Amino acid sequence: MAWHPIAVSETPVEPAGWVNLPDIAERLSVPVTRVRQMLRDHHLLAVRRDGVLYVPAELVAGPTVLKHLPGVLTVLFDAGYNDEEAMRWLYTADDTLPGCPAAALNGPRATEVKRRAQALGF
Repeated sequence: MAWHPIAVSETPVEPAGWVNLPDIAERLSVPVTRVRQMLRDHHLLAVRRDGVLYVPAELVAGPTVLKHLPGVLTVLFDAGYNDEEAMRWLYTADDTLPGCPAAALNGPRATEVKRRAQALGF
């Protein structure tokens, strides 16, 4: 596991809700196998809780994944993050964004979130 510094003052926030893979597949109107492929391709992020994979509800906006999410995830994984670390980064409170990076991905600050993720690799 790669080591990534997180300042003591940074506070993780909980996603608005968790959605299992069959429900994500239904939202996206795709088979569950396609959702699993999206996870492997880092177009979507899920973590295991009590043996079940869950996706944060706000990462899926209506019938699509948030536009900038796959790019941000690619940058985070290229920087050596694993699923849990990427989830922690996306859901760490940031006073300069509206809430946390995950929340900012669905608004005008999405490009700033991607820029910050890119800076992690250097």
